[in-house]
Amino acid sequence: MDSSATTRRLQHLSRHFKASNITTPPVRVTVTGAAGNIGYALVHMIGQGRLLGPNQQIILTLLELPMAKDQLEGTMMELRDCAFPLLKEIKGTTQYDQGFMGCDIAILVGAKPRGPGMERKDLLAANARIFKEQGEALEKYASRNVKVLVVGNPANTNALITAHFAPSIPKSNFTALTRLDQNRAQSIVAQRVSANVEDVRNIIIWGNHSTTQFADVSQATVQQNGISYTVRGLVADDAWLQKAFVEQVAKRGGAIIEKRKASSAASAASAVCDHIHDWLIGTDNGTFVSMGVITDGKLYGIKEQVCFSFPCICKDGNIKVVEGLKWDQFQQSMIDKTLKELLEEKEMALSVVIPK
Repeated sequence: MDSSATTRRLQHLSRHFKASNITTPPVRVTVTGAAGNIGYALVHMIGQGRLLGPNQQIILTLLELPMAKDQLEGTMMELRDCAFPLLKEIKGTTQYDQGFMGCDIAILVGAKPRGPGMERKDLLAANARIFKEQGEALEKYASRNVKVLVVGNPANTNALITAHFAPSIPKSNFTALTRLDQNRAQSIVAQRVSANVEDVRNIIIWGNHSTTQFADVSQATVQQNGISYTVRGLVADDAWLQKAFVEQVAKRGGAIIEKRKASSAASAASAVCDHIHDWLIGTDNGTFVSMGVITDGKLYGIKEQVCFSFPCICKDGNIKVVEGLKWDQFQQSMIDKTLKELLEEKEMALSVVIPK
């Protein structure tokens, strides 16, 4: 491996451990569903410094349902046994007031999963009630500048509901996780063109974290031997990029469940760390990342308020959507499809928590 490639690899490996400029006081981080599969993986990554770097101490609060109290206590025991220096304090609770009190970062992992025979509208209704309560709790107890990441599905609509019920917290502080989809897309492209995954940049996930999402390579590049190539040019197969690739990214979670007989956990937790790290520490120059953000009527002509995944850059804790990208007819059709689903989800969810 040449020295430039080695340098890029080391830079990529160290990006998660970049020192934060927020060293005191400790940051208060709350994780809901902390004893579940994703939460369990996530809280250990947080202890390792994946979230905010190696110099930022954290007061970590694990929030769970009363029925998971034993699993919560076991998770806390393991965290303490790891003796992570960055975890100044570890708390566990089943109460919203204790869980969200003064928190600076809220990672909402816990959600009701889809059960046998459950229709989409039933799942939306059940989670709308859960995230209404969490929004109200954040409004009452959290820091006014709390940064909120919703992971529990349907993540985009759950983020919208949470924000609706926390009106004094800026809407720009609420996000949904689509970084996992971006990471999956980067990995698939890297395998396809025999590149290092860290050299694949600027794949965009548009829209919903669902099977309607659109993994778009129109802006994506691959660095090889110091030269930047377009993904579209290297792959040289538009039919694959517009169909098989998009479907593979969108259905990756289901494929993992089929093989593991369990949902994605470690990869989801890793993507959470990527999302929060880039949000608060900042994105690399020339690189944008996918985040579900709440629209304000000015973004790409989407006038309705939904939580929609866009390409973003982050600096000083602020998210800025990359503007001015053009869509061709195919891209527009994919955007329309995922937006339609989000609007349907919004209507269903709001009808439950805001009865007419």
